[in-house]
Amino acid sequence: MRVLTIIPTYNEIESLPRTVARLRTAVPDADILVVDDSSPDGTGEWAEKASASDPRIHVLHRSGKEGLGAAYIAGFRYGLAEGYDILVEHDADGSHQPEQLPALLEAVESGADLAIGSRWVAGGSVVNWPLHRKLISLGGSFYSRTMLGLSVKDITAGYRAYRRTALEALDFDSIESVGYGFQVDMTFRMHKLGMKIVEVPITFVERELGTSKMSGNIVREAMLNVTRWGVSERLGQARSAVAKLSKKK
Repeated sequence: MRVLTIIPTYNEIESLPRTVARLRTAVPDADILVVDDSSPDGTGEWAEKASASDPRIHVLHRSGKEGLGAAYIAGFRYGLAEGYDILVEHDADGSHQPEQLPALLEAVESGADLAIGSRWVAGGSVVNWPLHRKLISLGGSFYSRTMLGLSVKDITAGYRAYRRTALEALDFDSIESVGYGFQVDMTFRMHKLGMKIVEVPITFVERELGTSKMSGNIVREAMLNVTRWGVSERLGQARSAVAKLSKKK
């Protein structure tokens, strides 16, 4: 199966070369797409040079910083148009270990529509995270899956592999999430479409180079969206239940 690993970047010149090198070693048959949001630090230029010397590396330049979700959607559109069978979400900063990607690919090849690299299932872990980061991640996942009625333990996880047909079933134009709430949004949509979601344990390693893009505004956006989606889902279920009772009468 043809694999495309999508790496969104904004000012990742310190981390990207190392991540790309590790990916080329761990999964040499997979292609890489760097989606750069006009990084002023030269990330896009480095990616272009790497692409010129390696036919498995591709680059997609965007006009500005438009958010994680928009970057991945641009990568999905590219990958689907180019005929890839599995499309992977992968951070540039080293937090996602390329050496663990074969396990995600194996899960999709074995029948999963979406394989999530999970920190919060048996065998999963995080490295170099302070307690408050763990609590935020665990709390966010718990709140999201409770509000949306999902069983996925690590619903906010960003290390993912999608089967082509699962992405083809989505309406990308209807996806509003631009920040890290995008991961919750995608999981919820996969669930509602009846897709098979599998969690694969990974070890998540906090970045050593560069600057994290996480912020309070990103967290608030995600929680507000989750609340809105959850309330809408519950109202829809209530209306459906009332309609069924009315028919029985």
